[in-house]
Amino acid sequence: MRPFILDPLFVSIQRVHGIGPRFAKVLEQLAGPCVIDLLFHWPVAAVDRRTIRKIGDLEPGVVATIAGKVTTLALAQYPGRPSKITLSDNTGDVTLVFFKNPGNYLQKNFPLGREIALSGRIEFYNGRAQMSHPEKIVDADKIASIATLEPIYPLTAGVTNAVLVKAEQSCLDKIPKLPEWLDTEFIAQQKFPAWPEALQEIHVPKTMEALSPLHPARRRLAYDEILAHQLALAIIRQQQKDDPSPPILPDAARMAQAMASLPFQLTAGQQQVLADITQDLQRNYQMCRLLQGDVGSGKTVMAFLAAMHVISAGFQAVIMAPTEILARQHFHSLQELAAKNNMRIALLTAREKGKIREKILQELAAGEIDLLIGTHAVIQEPVKFKHLALAVIDEQHRFGVSQRLSLSEKGDAVNLLVMTATPIPRTLSLTAYGDMESSILREKPPGRKPIDTRVLPHERIPDITASLKRKIEQGDRIYWVCPLVEESELVDLSAAEDRHAALLQHFPGRVGLIHGRLKGDAKDLVMQQFINGEIDILVATTVIEVGVNVPEA
Repeated sequence: MRPFILDPLFVSIQRVHGIGPRFAKVLEQLAGPCVIDLLFHWPVAAVDRRTIRKIGDLEPGVVATIAGKVTTLALAQYPGRPSKITLSDNTGDVTLVFFKNPGNYLQKNFPLGREIALSGRIEFYNGRAQMSHPEKIVDADKIASIATLEPIYPLTAGVTNAVLVKAEQSCLDKIPKLPEWLDTEFIAQQKFPAWPEALQEIHVPKTMEALSPLHPARRRLAYDEILAHQLALAIIRQQQKDDPSPPILPDAARMAQAMASLPFQLTAGQQQVLADITQDLQRNYQMCRLLQGDVGSGKTVMAFLAAMHVISAGFQAVIMAPTEILARQHFHSLQELAAKNNMRIALLTAREKGKIREKILQELAAGEIDLLIGTHAVIQEPVKFKHLALAVIDEQHRFGVSQRLSLSEKGDAVNLLVMTATPIPRTLSLTAYGDMESSILREKPPGRKPIDTRVLPHERIPDITASLKRKIEQGDRIYWVCPLVEESELVDLSAAEDRHAALLQHFPGRVGLIHGRLKGDAKDLVMQQFINGEIDILVATTVIEVGVNVPEA
C-alpha cells in the first residue's frame, strides 16, 4: 500500500553509499534495516567544535579547534609510553599525546613542518597544554570542515560516531521531494520546517537548541508520527465499520454450561465486561475492544467466555500472547475449562514443529480446533482457520497495529479483543487506541491482598537478601527480575546471571534462572520447578511477562 514516492526511504541500508554488508548488519541491530530507520535514529547530544582558538588562549577541560605547525615529533621508546608531538602557532605550543602508532601513523600524518588543524579536549599537565588523541585532524586550510557542531548518536559495539555520522549523511541524500501533507496555516502557526528540512536540522544541527525535544524540527516530526498513527487507526476503524460482520448469536445452553463450569462467581465488574463483549459480538460490525485489568483481575476468564460465545455459534477463536511462557500458561489454565465445555483447544508456538505442527494446521483449517492459543506463530502465513470469528491479543502493548491487522485478516470480519495489565488513563487510551471501545476491570477478585510497593537503594540489597529468607520460611516464593538497563540483550542476561550466582551463595540449590536465550524445554523445566516449589527464588530477565501465574510468588 506504500506510495512509490516513498520507496527511496525503504531501500536497504546495504545499498547506501559507504555502508557495506558487514557494517549494515551492525547498523540494522542499532536502528533498523531501511534508510528511514537510520534517519529516525537521532543524535542525543553534540560536541561544539565551532570555536577556533589560538594555542596561547587554550583553557583546560574545553573542546577546542586549533591550527599550527608540527615542530617536534618524539616517538615512544618503550611499550606503554606515549609518543608526543609539539604543535605551535605564533601564540604558543600544545603537546599532542598518542599511546599507539599503528603502521607508522604518526610519521605519515605529522611530518615536521606540516601545518594542520585539529580538534579535541584540552588538559593541562605540569602547566603545559596538551591534547590526547585528537578527534579530528585535517590540513590547516580545511579547518572550517571540522569547526562544526558534531552530532553524537547512540551507538553499539562495532560502530563509531564518525562512521555513523557519514552513514546518516548518505541517508539524508536519499530523502525524496515530498508534497506537504499538513495544513499550510498550521505549519506557519507552529513554525514547523518542511519534513526533509526537519530531518536535515536534526542530523546537521546548527545550534545546541536543535537537540531539544521542543525544537520546531523535532516537534514537527513528532506531530507527523502521532498524526499518521491516528489516521491509521481511523482508517482501520472505518474499514471495520464498512465491512459488515453478521451478528454472532451464541448457543444459550452452552453459555449457561460454561458459566456453571467456572470455579467462582463472576464479580459485578466481570459481568459488566462480559455484557459489553456480548453486545459487541451481536452487532452487525466487528468488535474492536480494549480490556484493561490488573494482574489476576480475570481477563483470561473474559477471553474464555468471549471465545465460548463464538465457538457455541459454530466459529473459531484464537488467543495470541507475546511470550511462549504466557501462551503455555493460558493453554494449561484453560485446558480444564475447555474439557468441561467440549471445547477443542490447541497450542501453537515456535516449539511445535514437524508432524505435530502439521497436524495442528490441518485440524485448524478443517475446523476441528475451536480455540488456538499461541505466540506470534499464529499470524504466520501457513496458519489458516476455517471460520475464525474472534481474535484475542494478550498484553496489547507488545504488538503493533500491523500484527493486529495480520491476525484479523485470518478470517472474514474477525472480532478483536485486546487485553492489557498496563493501566492507561482514558485520554491516553483514546489517543493510543482510538480505534477501540474500552472496558476496565476495576474490582479485585475476592481474597486478593493489597499490593505493597517499596523503592530501596542498591546498597540495601544485602538487607533484601536477608528478608527473602523470612519470606521463604513463611511459604512464599520470589521473583527477582533484572530488567533491561541498556539496549543489549547480553547486558540484560549478564545482570541476571550475576544476581543468580550471588543469591545461590545464600540459598544453595534453591535459586533458578530464566532468560530469553534458554531453549523452550529448559524454560519449562525451570518454571515447573518454581511452580512446584522445588526452587524458592526465580531470577529472570523481562522474559517473565506480566500475567505469569504462581500464587505463592
